[in-house]
Amino acid sequence: MRNAFFVVWVLTFAVQAEGSFLSELARPMDGRSMRESSTHRLGADGKFDPNGKPDANSNWDNKNVGPGETKVLMDRDGPGVITHIWLTFLGPEPHAWAKNGSANHQEMLLRMYWDSSRKPAVEAPVGDFFANSFGKRSEVVSLPVIVEDGDSYNCFWHMPFRKHARIEIVNQSEKPISLLYYNIDWLKKARIAGNVPYFYSQYRQEYPVENGKDYVILDTKGKGHFVGMVLSVRTRSPAWFGEGDEKIYIDGEKTASIWGTGTEDYFLSAWGLKITSTPYFGVPYFDQWGIVGGHTSAYRWHVNDPIVFDKGIKVTIEHFGWMSPDENPKYRSNSWNEREDDYSSVAFWYQTSEPTFSVEVPDAGGRKLPNLDEIIYAKDFTGEEHHGTGNAVVQQLALYPDKQMLYRAQNAQDAWVEIPFEVKKKEPKRLLLVMTRSYDFGKYQAYLNGVKLGGVMDLYSEEIISREYHMLDFWPEPGKYTLRLECVGRNPVSSGYYLGMESVRLRERRRRVIDYGHDKDKDWRKKPVLYN
Repeated sequence: MRNAFFVVWVLTFAVQAEGSFLSELARPMDGRSMRESSTHRLGADGKFDPNGKPDANSNWDNKNVGPGETKVLMDRDGPGVITHIWLTFLGPEPHAWAKNGSANHQEMLLRMYWDSSRKPAVEAPVGDFFANSFGKRSEVVSLPVIVEDGDSYNCFWHMPFRKHARIEIVNQSEKPISLLYYNIDWLKKARIAGNVPYFYSQYRQEYPVENGKDYVILDTKGKGHFVGMVLSVRTRSPAWFGEGDEKIYIDGEKTASIWGTGTEDYFLSAWGLKITSTPYFGVPYFDQWGIVGGHTSAYRWHVNDPIVFDKGIKVTIEHFGWMSPDENPKYRSNSWNEREDDYSSVAFWYQTSEPTFSVEVPDAGGRKLPNLDEIIYAKDFTGEEHHGTGNAVVQQLALYPDKQMLYRAQNAQDAWVEIPFEVKKKEPKRLLLVMTRSYDFGKYQAYLNGVKLGGVMDLYSEEIISREYHMLDFWPEPGKYTLRLECVGRNPVSSGYYLGMESVRLRERRRRVIDYGHDKDKDWRKKPVLYN
């Protein structure tokens, strides 16, 4: 994978170097290089002063930002052009330097202001701006944005300003931003030509998308060029979400003159999406195909192919895709259904005038995806009555915000786990298990009240990872239920028969499943169904 990626980079630069990248380095350059940094500085009184001199005797070059606080990274007069931004900070998990954890990058709001405008030119969660969605840390290796190892945030978008530039991060979390380091590189210029556009970036979301309307990524009047987007989707229905086309309206036209062929096609992939990272497009995060509650984020940079407009632009995408029969009025499965998934996006563009795109960004709580699950935590059932031979303990892993149950079976004989739960109301649910996979885990078969569900789950993995196992779509009657997992052996390369389990979950289905009621009176025990 990395060798193939290296070849792509070499070929890309070989083709472009003559006309742009390397040839530009051999030309005269105007301006003076400057940097804003978190390096520790002292004033004349020997106390910390962000405008003082670097402290040669200190390595305390980071800042903590408390809940509700705003940290100003840059506040400088121009003219100038920002050429590079680098950030890093601790992740949300507990750390020796942040024992209760820290804010995640979805809870940090990045704002940039140019000149005297009171409206931010850039307003997006830090993670989403750097193509890291859902509060997850993912590696990105592209031309304008690079997130090395998921924790070193870099962007190389050029951001000109004439009078003033202010960049800030607002901590909207209940936890601190811990150990924030940053460098902002910029060129101080004598002047910026009058026709040079400003850089803009705007986040928006719909949880879920609105029926009858395409999802809007950007809608602004003025002159400029669109240079890319990050799109993030959390599925609320089974099957593939991405049949919708991008539709881009230029200069006020009523019918889109730029009309694509499908979501994955716009992101320069084909036949679906998978994790990848290239100079111009990529998918930093993709967890599981076709499930209810799957997460996909993708970026597309129009670096060599900016979409130019003179009077305005509207960038939209349809939210059509495959649908399970129980969400279709005719109880059919086909590829062209309007879906109701959760969408969020960040648009990137340049414009000479003030944008007319008006978006109110929700606070951190509003940006968090709504919970779909009734959760039964396995850690609450480690008693001997809930498992077979062996023992069960509560274990903390970085994979989960809460603890999991670790069942340590020594062999497959009489190795089982049972998780009881109760259903209060008859309504459509998806039954799923959040399981851990590891190098010493076994193979297990699931049963619900004695009914066999799905195939054998092989929980072996070379690395310790989490996975959702989706088992059943059903309308459970009110009453008591027991989920049982029986060990049936182990993978030949596994060193054990252990089982790690975070939870049993009953996941919400879309309202239309209730409205159509196709499966309401079906007996799931006679024919268990899982739509995919």
